[in-house]
Formats: sequence, C-alpha cells, structure tokens
Amino acid sequence: MKSKTEKLLNELITLHPKYIDLSLERLNKLLLKLSNPHLNLPKTIHIAGTNGKGSTQSFIRNILVSNGYTCDAYISPHLSNFNERIILNNKEVNTNKLLKTLEFVKKINSNNPITFFEITTAAAFILFERSGSDFLILETGLGGRLDATNIIPKKLFSIITSISLDHQEFLGDTINKIVKEKLGIVKNNQFTIIGKQTNKVNKILNKRVSKSKNNYFYGKNYKIIKINKNNFEFKFNKKTKLFSKPSLNGEFQIENSSTAIAFAEIIKNYGFKLNDKLTNKAIKDTSWPGRLEVLNFKNNTIILDGSHNIDGAKKLNQFLEMQKIKPILIFGMLKNKKIDLFLKKIKKNIKKLLAINIPDEKNAFKVYEINRSCKSLSINCEKIKNIPDILKHFKNEKKEVFLITGSLYLVGKIRRYLI
Repeated sequence: MKSKTEKLLNELITLHPKYIDLSLERLNKLLLKLSNPHLNLPKTIHIAGTNGKGSTQSFIRNILVSNGYTCDAYISPHLSNFNERIILNNKEVNTNKLLKTLEFVKKINSNNPITFFEITTAAAFILFERSGSDFLILETGLGGRLDATNIIPKKLFSIITSISLDHQEFLGDTINKIVKEKLGIVKNNQFTIIGKQTNKVNKILNKRVSKSKNNYFYGKNYKIIKINKNNFEFKFNKKTKLFSKPSLNGEFQIENSSTAIAFAEIIKNYGFKLNDKLTNKAIKDTSWPGRLEVLNFKNNTIILDGSHNIDGAKKLNQFLEMQKIKPILIFGMLKNKKIDLFLKKIKKNIKKLLAINIPDEKNAFKVYEINRSCKSLSINCEKIKNIPDILKHFKNEKKEVFLITGSLYLVGKIRRYLI
C-alpha cells in the first residue's frame, strides 16, 4: 500500500505532460510565490557532470561532516525512497516534514504546469533555507544550464565531474554541446573545480572556462601522481600528501575523491578549518550505495552498479577485468539509453544475461527488445518476468557472481530485497 508521500509524489508527476522539459521559467514563477527561498541558502557547492556527481558529492559531504560542519545535500535519483534526495543537517529529511512541505508547495503552485523535478526542487529549497546548515551540496538533475538547481543566483563552488555523451536528446548530440550545457552552472561562484576529463573534453573546457586564478583543473592544479596498494599520492599545486584509497570500488573513485580533496585544500586557505587526518578518514569511509557495491546474498556475490551510459560501461568493464570475474548479468535499461553500445562494452566479461522489465517504468526496454539486442550481439539471453523470479535465481545458484546494471532505478528496486 502506497504511503501519503508516494501518492502525492505521483500526483506531482501529472502536473506537466513532459517528465523532462528543461526550462527555468516555471520554477522561477513558483519560487516567487514562495518568497524566493533559493536566495537564502547555506554556502552552496554546485556539481554538474555526466558521471561521478553522486560519489564526489558523497566524498565532499563526508569530509565536511567529519570535520564538524553541518551539511545539506540535494541528490537525484534516489535508490529506494524519495527521502534520500534531501539531506538536512547530515540526515535524510524526516517523512512528515517532507510531506508537509510538498503539500504546501503543491497548494501554492495551484496545479500550474511544472515538471516533477522542478516542483520537488522548490520544496527542497524551502527545507534548505530553514536548515541552518553550514553548507549545501547541490547535484544537478540533468545538464546544468537549464537544470532546476541552476536557478540559484550565486554559489561558493562550481564543480564539474567527468563529462561524456548522455541524454543527447536534451543536451545536444555532440560533446561540445554537452560541455556547454554542463558549464552553465559556472556562474557567480568564487571557485571552479574541473575533474579528470578526456583530452577532447579538456580542449573544449580550456577554451570555454576563463583562465581565472580561481579555476582548478585536474592535471594542472591537482592530480593523483601514484596509486599504491592501500593509498595514493595526491598533489595539490606543489604539495604532495598521502591519502588512503576509498572503500568504494573502481579506480575512477580515486579520481573522484581527489576532486573532493582539492575542494578541502582550497577552502582551508579561506578560513575553514579542516584536519588532514579527519579528511583522510572521511575519504576512506565514504559509502555510496548502488555504485559498484558488492553484497553477499544466499551464498552469492551480488554487484550492484547503476551505470547506464557508455562511459559508465567502460568503467564497469575495467572493474570486471581487474577483478577477473565473469558474472551473470541482470539487466534492464531506459529507452533513452544506447543499449547496444552499452552491452557491447561488457559482453566479453559476462556469462549470460537475464533480461527484465524495470518495474513501474513506462519508458524502459521490454524484455523482448533486450533479447533482440542480445541476439544481434551474440549474447546468451534469458527472459525474467519479475524481481521475485530474480530472487529465485539467487537461491538456486551456488556461489555465483551476479551483476545488476543498466539503470539505477533497477538497482534500487532489487537492492531493497537484498539488505
């Protein structure tokens, strides 16, 4: 049975015919009626990028909290419940507080057309305005320039994580256009941090980002210079320090953590007190569910990874090769993704594929469509009806490795049965 909050969230989805419709006009009108809560937010760190936003946010948040600061965060999408999207004073928003705020915003909106992400962002701004926290980390939902979070007029930091092709139907069909959209958040901020990029993206960024002394590029101002078994050497300007490797799987998480460490090094020079030992422990202890997360269930090893684009598939494939494993793949994907290209990247490192419709997602590939792609790529495919049938596979197999990927929505829906 659905809760009051779930019912209300479903009602909010119906307020606009398009689930994604990038614009700031509708939200601007609503925020004006709400007395502009976005003008009174804590010191804001704004993050955009194709991959790595969530883990970079998590590293930064853990650094701040470990050093005694209070922190809010806005994250999307969620894994299990909507509360995960709004962090207030280091904790997920209380359900009662969330429900009351959503009801209030819905009432003020008066059924005017507005997307789900826009109206829920308005509710989040109200909660952040009232929180009294030291910092707020805002993760963009899609793109940057016209993303609802980009309605804020100023921020302390803008951070750009790894950029690659994704959501081309909304952001443009070339990497140049996508970079331009992501860089839309770089405005009225004191500092900009650019994470590790491909050479092609770096060339575009160098042309588009002004050469201000307050811009910090991976490779120029900070970088990883050596990765050891349990730690890595981090260089910021001319100083080198040793940090513990994150507990998060994947070598790319070391790069994401380096962006968070660069953030810590910068703010230390501007009156914020951070202890290197606490920062190191924060990096090591950071968790981020659903991203190369490894669980044990019914004698099986279950790898959960929300990768859904080509860059994510490359990193996932690297992980499988480094671990020297060939799992059984449980796969579902939204229709706006490049299913053939994704599967092609990982096909050599999987035993077979179990295809499933992502529950309650109208815009997901059907199992027969996944099967068709598998046939074209010579991947052994088996159709699965629902999640209970997947759980039967976990019970029937003995000491097998399973990989669930293709969609963070799918990962979240299965994960709740495993923990």
